[in-house]
Amino acid sequence: MTELPTSDFFEILRDGPVVEMRMNRPDKANGMNMAFWDDLPVLMSALDADMSVRALVISGAGKHFSGGMDLAAFQSIHQLLSQEPGRAAYALRRLIQKFQASLSSLEQSRLPVIAAIHGACIGGAVDLICCCDVRLAAKDVRFAIEEINIGMAADVGTLQRLPKLIPFGIAAELALTGRRFGADDAAGWGLVNAVHEDADAVRAAARDLAAEIAQKSPLAIAGIKTSMTYARDHGVQDGLEQIAVWNAGMLRSEDLMRAIQARMTKAEADFADLLDDM
Repeated sequence: MTELPTSDFFEILRDGPVVEMRMNRPDKANGMNMAFWDDLPVLMSALDADMSVRALVISGAGKHFSGGMDLAAFQSIHQLLSQEPGRAAYALRRLIQKFQASLSSLEQSRLPVIAAIHGACIGGAVDLICCCDVRLAAKDVRFAIEEINIGMAADVGTLQRLPKLIPFGIAAELALTGRRFGADDAAGWGLVNAVHEDADAVRAAARDLAAEIAQKSPLAIAGIKTSMTYARDHGVQDGLEQIAVWNAGMLRSEDLMRAIQARMTKAEADFADLLDDM
C-alpha cells in the first residue's frame, strides 16, 4: 500500500487487500471533531487510489463506535452565528456542505465499505453508517438520530439516505422523536445485515466479509457499487441504461474468463488489481 496521509483521528490497520479504518478517540466516545471531517475525505482519496486495496472496514476503538459530533464543533457554530446574519448563514452553509462532502467520500469510493458498529452510534455516526455499503452490529449497539434532541434537523445525510434503507414511516418516527433503538430493531428494519455477540465479534465478521469481497473481481465490484448507488438515486429505466453502458465498456475484462475457468475447474480465481492512475 502506498503511504497514507497521517491522521489525528483514524488508526489505519491493514491485512492484505483489506483495510480497517478505526476511529481512535476512545476517551471521547470517538466524537467526530474537525480532524474527522478533514481527514476522512483525504484518507478515502488515498485508499481509492491504491488499487491493491479492495475493501474497507470502518470501526471504533474503545467502548463505542461513535457518539456523533464533538460538542466543540457546536460551540464553533454558536460563535459563527453571532456574526453578521447574512455572512454567518453563508459560512454555515459552506461548513455543512463540507461535512456532507466528507461523508459522501465513502459513497463515491470504488471500495465496498463495511461498518462494524458497537456501543453508541449516535447523531453524526448514523449519518456515517448510512454512507456505508454494509452495516454489521454488536448486540449492545444503541442508535439514535440525536439531532432533534438538541433542536435541529440532521443535515449531513441521515434524512436523505435512511428512508432509502428502511421504511419511510420508521425513519420519520426515529428522526422526529430521537428515540434510542437497538440492534434487533435495526436488523428487523434492514438497517444492519447481521447482529453479532460483541465488539470483537462484529469487527471479526466485518473483516471476514471484507476479505471475501476482496477475492472477487475488483472491476466487477466497482461496477456493482457504482450501479447500485446510481440506481438508488434514479429511476429503473435510467439504472438499466447505466449498467448496460457500464458492461458494454467493462465486460471485455479478462476477469470474466478467469472466473468462468475457475468455476469449471473448481479452483479459486485470482484477479489482478485495477490499474493505477496515470
